[in-house]
Amino acid sequence: MANKIKKDDLVQVLAGKDKGKQGKVLQVLPAEERVVVEGVNRVKRHLRAGQFGNTEGGIVESEAPLHISNVAVVDPETGKPTRVGFRFEENGEGETTKVRFAKASGKEL
Repeated sequence: MANKIKKDDLVQVLAGKDKGKQGKVLQVLPAEERVVVEGVNRVKRHLRAGQFGNTEGGIVESEAPLHISNVAVVDPETGKPTRVGFRFEENGEGETTKVRFAKASGKEL
């Protein structure tokens, strides 16, 4: 399966407690089919202080991974979620490159 969502893409959450929120992809975990999105799916972890004082204890808030099917790439033209397609484009020297594009507007991502 070609990975349609890449790091630094702007995505919108389609399902869950943060439905409708938009954020930048911080990390893609292709093996688990999950993505970490900035400011979305925040969870609190209770950490114990480290033995040698190198880590401070307390409650730490961070982003948890979301399933890749629950997010969609935001169309750069309309600002709404869209599907992603692939096409091959020729550059000046006759070489072809694989390009991602938004299905709704046809704009390159």
